[in-house]
Amino acid sequence: MRKSVLYTAFTVSAITLLAIACNNGGKETAAETPKADSASLVKRGEYLVAVSGCDDCHSPKTMGPNGPELVQELRFSGYPSTRPIQEVDKENLKKGWALFGPDLTNAVGPWGMSFAANITSDATGIGNWTEAQFFTAIRKGKYKGLETGRPLLPPMPWFNLKNMSDEDLRSVFYYLKTTKPVENVAPAPKAPTEL
Repeated sequence: MRKSVLYTAFTVSAITLLAIACNNGGKETAAETPKADSASLVKRGEYLVAVSGCDDCHSPKTMGPNGPELVQELRFSGYPSTRPIQEVDKENLKKGWALFGPDLTNAVGPWGMSFAANITSDATGIGNWTEAQFFTAIRKGKYKGLETGRPLLPPMPWFNLKNMSDEDLRSVFYYLKTTKPVENVAPAPKAPTEL
């Protein structure tokens, strides 16, 4: 009889522990809340990229009847490496002007001349980046998302974009990783003394 009491107690305890372990009572904490699937992240990222104006600087353009028009096959590829770098009127810079190149993929001001980076899924863009690198680039304004990288230069509005939620920033990253890869290495920035 003593064996049957021990067996019963053991069985009841095991079933109770199993029930407790398998049932969280439907109470999800914020950390346990499932994240959106990757398809919905990509769709949200596409929307955020559009409303944030990433095309404005990161996509080459041609002048059309209504002004600048995107060159779709070069979308998000940054300043074209095959394009000569324009001369700058230094007198305007002395007067405090900040200027954009004709298709807005480069800018010049007190910081020197900066060139929009390739943010396509190509290896010359962000194709080899990790999500952590993308977060570092946007949250800390670091080139290539490297802690030891140089600061991102104007006109990149990372100081505004850093306020995006983790999920929104992740969505942008997921979307950019699905873009058409375009091989293009934008030129290195020029210091004011190099203009």
